[in-house]
Amino acid sequence: IEQPTFPKITEMCVKMIRRVNDEEGIKKLVNETFQKLWFTPTPHHDKEAMTRKILNITDVVAACRDTGYDWFEQLLQNLLKSEEDASYKPVKKACTQLVDNLVEHILKYEESLSDSDNKGVNSGRLVACITTLFLFSKIRPQLMVKHAMTMQPYLTTKCSTQNDFMVICNVAKILELVVPLMEHPSETFLATIEEDLMKLIIKYGMTVVQHCVSCLGAVVNKVTQNYKFVWACFNRYYGALSKLKSQHQEDPNSTILTANKPALLRSLFTVGALCRHFDFDQEDFKGNSKVNIKDKVLELLMYFTKHSDEEVQTKAIIGLGFAFIQHPSLMFEQEVKTLYNSILSDKNCSVNLKIQVLKNLQTYLQEEDTRMQQADRDWKKVAKQEDLKEMGDISSGMSSSIMQLYLKQVLEAFFHNQSSVRHFALNVIALTLNQGLIHPVQCVPYLIAMGTDPEPSMRNKADQQLVEIDKKYAGFIHMKAVAGMKMSYQVQQAINTCPKDPVRGFRHDESSSALCSHLYSMIRGNRQHRRAFLISLLNLFDDTAKTEVNMLLYIADNLACFPYQTQEEPLFIMHHIDITLSVSGSNLLQSFKESMVKDKKKEKKPSSDEETESDSNSGSGSESEEEASKPRRLRKRVDSDSDSDEENDINAVMKCLPENSAPLIEFANVSQGILLLLMLKQHLKNLCGFSDSKIQKYSPSESAKVYDKAINRKTGVHFHPKQTLDFLRSDMANSKITEEVKRSIVKQYLDFKLLMEHLDPDEEEEDGEVSASTNARNKAITSLLGGGSPKNNAAETEDDESDGEDRGGGTSGVRRR
Repeated sequence: IEQPTFPKITEMCVKMIRRVNDEEGIKKLVNETFQKLWFTPTPHHDKEAMTRKILNITDVVAACRDTGYDWFEQLLQNLLKSEEDASYKPVKKACTQLVDNLVEHILKYEESLSDSDNKGVNSGRLVACITTLFLFSKIRPQLMVKHAMTMQPYLTTKCSTQNDFMVICNVAKILELVVPLMEHPSETFLATIEEDLMKLIIKYGMTVVQHCVSCLGAVVNKVTQNYKFVWACFNRYYGALSKLKSQHQEDPNSTILTANKPALLRSLFTVGALCRHFDFDQEDFKGNSKVNIKDKVLELLMYFTKHSDEEVQTKAIIGLGFAFIQHPSLMFEQEVKTLYNSILSDKNCSVNLKIQVLKNLQTYLQEEDTRMQQADRDWKKVAKQEDLKEMGDISSGMSSSIMQLYLKQVLEAFFHNQSSVRHFALNVIALTLNQGLIHPVQCVPYLIAMGTDPEPSMRNKADQQLVEIDKKYAGFIHMKAVAGMKMSYQVQQAINTCPKDPVRGFRHDESSSALCSHLYSMIRGNRQHRRAFLISLLNLFDDTAKTEVNMLLYIADNLACFPYQTQEEPLFIMHHIDITLSVSGSNLLQSFKESMVKDKKKEKKPSSDEETESDSNSGSGSESEEEASKPRRLRKRVDSDSDSDEENDINAVMKCLPENSAPLIEFANVSQGILLLLMLKQHLKNLCGFSDSKIQKYSPSESAKVYDKAINRKTGVHFHPKQTLDFLRSDMANSKITEEVKRSIVKQYLDFKLLMEHLDPDEEEEDGEVSASTNARNKAITSLLGGGSPKNNAAETEDDESDGEDRGGGTSGVRRR
C-alpha cells in the first residue's frame, strides 16, 4: 500500500495468501490484509490505483498457476460472507469494480495483441485476467452477468499456443456459470454460443472438449433445451464407435483400425463426456425409442477396455468414468467391479490405467460433493417453508456403497512404488473420509503409513486426515498405531529403490526425524496410550514374536528418533528394554546351549543336533574377529554340567557345534533383536545423557511428576546399529556358512553369555566388586556392539548365571557365591 512499485510484492502476496486456511488468528490477519489491499473500493477518478490493483491481483493469480487457486476462492468467500448481513458492503462494491475493470483490461490486451511486439507478455496477462474473472464467477457469478456478451467472442480464439487454450477453457467455464443466470438472453447469442462450443468439441483436444461439453450442458439443460442439437452430436460419435467396434471384431489386426486410431480415441472421450452432462435416456433425446442408451454406451466402452493398445484402454476408462458420474449405479455392474478391482490390485498392470481408475473415483466423489453442497443450499432456501426434518440424500447412500466396493483396492494402492499412484489413492480416501462415506477406523493404519511418504504434500495430507479422525473419535489412532507402524514399513519397502539397502526408519535429512514422529506426537499426550504403544513396539523384539530383522531395524530407528519431550519417555523404554533383555537373552542362550553337541571324549552322550527350530530367513552377524582368548574364570554355573569349561572357550565351543548349522543361523537371527535393543538403550543413554544409576532407579509406577523434566538432547548423536546393517547386507541365510562366520557367531554367543551374567549392577556389593561386575558388563556390551572384545581378566568374580531368574530393574538376577 505504501510502496506499490516494490518488485517483491507479488511474491509476498503469494506467501501470505496461502495461509488463508491457517488457524483463526492468522486467517483473520490474512483476510484483513487483502481486504485492505484488494477489496476496498477505489475512488472512480484514481485510474492509476485501479490499474495497479488489477496488475497485482493478476500477477498473484498467474504466479499460482501451478499450485491451484483454492486460496483465492477461500479468501473471497470469507470476505463476502463476513458482510452478508451488513447494510454497507465494501467488499461487494470492490468486487464489482474489479470485475468491470478486468473486462476493460482484457479488451485492451486484445487490441495490443494485434501489435505483435510484446505478444508473449500480453497473452500471459490476458490469461491471468480471464482466469481471475473465472475465479470471481465461481464465487459470485452475478458479477459477470452483464459481461457475458463481451466474453462470448473469445470462444473463437485461434488456438496456436498453450495460452490460447487456457483462454478458451476459462471463457467456457465462465459462460457455464453465467449464462443460466441471464434474464432473457437473445436467441442469436445463445445459438452462437452453441455453434462455437460444438466447433471446439469437434476440433480440439481433451481439455477443451471437457470444458466445452460442460458449458454446453449448462446452456442446453438450463436455458435453450436444444436437445436435438446435442443428440445429433452424440449419434455422430456413438455411430463411429459402433462401426469401429464391429471392424475390430471382424479383424483385430486390420490396418483400417490403425489409421482410425485418432478418431477412436476422440470418440471414446467425447461419448463419455456427453454422457456425463446429458442423460440420453430421457425422452427429450431419444424420443419414444425403447433402446437403453446407458447400457449400450457401457457395453461399447467396456469392449474397448480390453483392447490391446494401452492408449485406447485409457481413453475407454476415462469415458466410463464420465458415464458413471451421470449414472453411478453402473459401478455396481459385475464387469465394472472386475475391471476396476483387477486394474487396482494387479501388480503388473500399467501405472497409467491404475491412475485413471483412481482419477475416475476421485472425480465421481468431487462431483457428488458439489451436488450435495448445491442440494444443501437449495434446501436452506426452502427449509423455512418446509417443516419436515431434512431427508437423507439418497445419493450419499449410493456413493457410500460404491466406496465400500472399491475401498480395499484403493487403500492397497498406497503400497505402490510410483508416487503418482499413491497421490491419487490418498485423494480418493481423503474425499471419502471428508464425506463420511465409510467408517474411518479401517483407514487409520493406511493413513499412518502414508504419513511416512517421502513427499511432504502427501505426508501432510495424511497427517491432517489423522488429526481430523482423532478429533472426532478419540482413541482410534492409538488402537491402530502398531498396525500402522508395520504398514508404514511395507510402504517404505515398496518405495525403497535399492533392494540391497535395508529400509531405515528415519528421514535422511538434517533433521533425521523418525518417519512415524507425527504418530508418536499424537499419542504421547496420553500417558496410558503412550506406554501401551511403546510396550507393544518393544514386544516385537521378543524372541517369540519372530519379527523379521529389517522390520525390527525400522522400528528401532523410529524409537531412537521419536520426538521425546520428558525424561519419563526414554527412561520407560530403557526400563522395558532391560526386562525384555533378561527374558529373551536367557531363552536365547538356553536354546543355543541345548543345540550344542557334548564332547564325546568327556561324556558318552548321544549328539543332540535335532534342535533345529529355525526360520532362518536371514544371515549371521559379521563380527569376524577371531579372538581365542576368552574369559575362562566364569565357572561354577548353577545349572551347568562338567562341560561348561569348554563352553567358555571359542575353540571348545566350536568343537561342540552340531553338523547342522541351522541353530547357529537361528541364534544369529534372533540375537539381532537383542542387539538392536542394546544399541537403542546405549543410544538413548547417550542422547539424553542419563547415568547408569538414574536408569537403574527409575520405576514406572512412580508419579508422573518426578520424571516430568524436559530432556536436553545432545547434538550429533546418531543411531547406527552397524551389526544389524552388516547382517542384513550380507544376507547369510542364502549363502554358505564358513568357519569364519561360525567363529564370529560363537564369539557373539560368549559375549552374550558374559553380558547376561552381569546384566544388573548389584547395589549391595563392596565398591571393588561392583566395579568388576559393571566393568565386565560394559566390556561385553562394547564387544557385542562391535567394539573390542573382553580380555581374559574381564571378570575376576565367580558368578553364577541364573538363567530363569534374571530380572532387570532394581533387584539383581546375578547371584554371588
